[in-house]
Amino acid sequence: MNTNPAPSAREPQQAAESARELIELLEVLWERGRDMVSATPVSASQLRVLYSLDREEGISLRTLGDLLGSAPPSVSRMCDRLEALGFVQRLPSAVSRRQLELHLTVHGKAYLRELRAQREKALLAVIADMSPTSRKALLRGLTGFHEALEQNGPASASRPRTPLKDVSSA
Repeated sequence: MNTNPAPSAREPQQAAESARELIELLEVLWERGRDMVSATPVSASQLRVLYSLDREEGISLRTLGDLLGSAPPSVSRMCDRLEALGFVQRLPSAVSRRQLELHLTVHGKAYLRELRAQREKALLAVIADMSPTSRKALLRGLTGFHEALEQNGPASASRPRTPLKDVSSA
C-alpha cells in the first residue's frame, strides 16, 4: 500500500514561493561576495556579460546581445565600460574582417575566479550548518531543478551542460 499521498495542486506554488524567497536571500549573499572581490563596481548586467564571455569565449557583439536579450547599442556600451575596466577586450575575428570577437582579459578571468570563490565560501558556510540529510535533499532538489531547466528553460540552448557538484560532504 502506498502511504505517500498524492501531491496537492498547491505544491508547485509553494515550491515556487520558497524558491523565490531563496533567490532573494541568495541575491543579498551574492552582493556581499561581489563587494568583497573588488572596489570596482560591476553592475549585474555587466556581470552577465562576463559570465557569458566566460562560457562563450570569442563571440561577437551580436551573439552576445542575442544571449542577453539586449539591443546591440546597450551591449556595446556595457562592453565599452568593461573594456575600460580591463575586464574585456575586442579582437579582430579570424572568420570575418568586419567582425570583432569579445574575450575576457586575464584581469576579467581573475575577477570572475575571485568572485566565484567568495560566493562559494559564503554558500559553504551556510551549507556546512545544514544537517547531512538536508544537504542531500538540497542537492537532489537542485539537481531536479537543473534538469527541468535544461529541458524546458527559455535559454537552454545557450547554457553549458554542467552537472551540479556534490555538496553532501560540505
